Order: sequence, then structure tokens, then C-alpha cells
Amino acid sequence: MEASDIQLFNALYKDYKDRFIHFAKTYVYRYEVAEDIVMESLMDYWENRATLREGSHIPTYVLTIIKNKCLNYLQRLHTWQDIEAHLAQVEAWELEVQISTLEACDPHRLFSAEIQEIIDKTMLTMPEQTQEIFTRSKYHKQSHKEIADALGISDKSVEYHLNKSLKVLRVALGDYFPLLFFIHLS
Repeated sequence: MEASDIQLFNALYKDYKDRFIHFAKTYVYRYEVAEDIVMESLMDYWENRATLREGSHIPTYVLTIIKNKCLNYLQRLHTWQDIEAHLAQVEAWELEVQISTLEACDPHRLFSAEIQEIIDKTMLTMPEQTQEIFTRSKYHKQSHKEIADALGISDKSVEYHLNKSLKVLRVALGDYFPLLFFIHLS
């Protein structure tokens, strides 16, 4: 019985292999995939041949296995395409977020806010008169003469307090100090 099974299998393989591959390739489009499906289907037939009913049409049975394997392949392919489309959509969304975040980013405002915070904290450590002179000069744009007249001090005192405040700020701002000129110029 075993010899006749092998002869039957060899005849099936010889007579139907190319037709089976052509059938599978019609759906999966790739010869290598179609060939793999046909070979797996023939192996499935061989492993299950003892369970087939007497008089079963073997080529129809194998073709049914091929059809189901093609369906499984196409369904897996469809699932992978859905996953890839979803991942591409997520990547596109992330890219849009990155672009919009960068477009909204204003380095001038970021540095200005940080620098202003450092200046405000540093100013609180200075004597009250130095704070007042710095505020009038840098924020209210008053001249040395205007500040001196308003506070009843000499121009030299105004200059002394401004130099003193700038030295303290230069230390407090560290690496930011050169950027002050860039920010104020832009």
C-alpha cells in the first residue's frame, strides 16, 4: 500500500504541480509564495491521506487546501498592511506634532523668559538703590542725568550703580550674557 501511495503522490505532483502553482500565483502574485503554498498543501495531503474517505478526488482536496492557504496568506498580508498603514499614520501624526512644535517654538521668547527670571532673582540680591537705578535705566530707558536728578545723586553715582549691577548680572547670567546682545539686537 505504501508503494502505491508514493506512486499516486508522484503522479499527482507531476500532473498537477504547475497547475496548482499557477492557481495560487493568480491570487498571491508571487511565484515563490505560490510554490511554497503548493508544497505545503501537498505535504498536508500526504500527512492526512489516511483520513480521506475512499474515492475522494485528491486533486480537488489539494486544491481546497491551496485555496485556504492562499486565503490565510492574503488575510495575513491584509492585516500587515493595516498595521503598516496605522504605523504610518502614527508616524505622520508624530511628524506633524514635531513640525508644529518647532514652528511654535520662539527661541527669543524662551531665552528671554529664562534670562528675565535670572535677572529678576539677581536683582533681589542687590541693594535697593542699585535695583532702582538699574530699573530706571534698562526698563524705563531714563538717561543717567534723568536718574541722577530724580534720585538726587550725581551722574557718577548712577554710573557706579549701573556698573555694579552689570558685573553682578554678568556673573549670574554666565553663558547667557553674550546672548543678551543677540536677543536685544533681533
